[in-house]
Amino acid sequence: MDRIATFRSFIARTPSDPFPRYGLAMELKGAGKLEEAWTCFAELMEKFPDYVATYLMAGGTALALGRKDEAAETYRKGIDVAGRRGDSHARKELESALSEIAPT
Repeated sequence: MDRIATFRSFIARTPSDPFPRYGLAMELKGAGKLEEAWTCFAELMEKFPDYVATYLMAGGTALALGRKDEAAETYRKGIDVAGRRGDSHARKELESALSEIAPT
């Protein structure tokens, strides 16, 4: 079974776990299936809005798709989530990514 199918299987078995969804999105991104990856990231942000790791990768995917405004919005949401969750490392990474595309 390929990795994408494996992640889909994990999602079916454990729909309340965000990690397999994140893994699927990353696998799709790595395979160059950016639209599908974005769809997975968007679903992940909707269903698991506190899953901090999503925002940096989702923003990068939006950027790769040429959606600079959507990437900036995703990074901003991630900064907020990381701040609320006390994840200063992720917050700094997101702030750095945002500053590269939307300097303050």
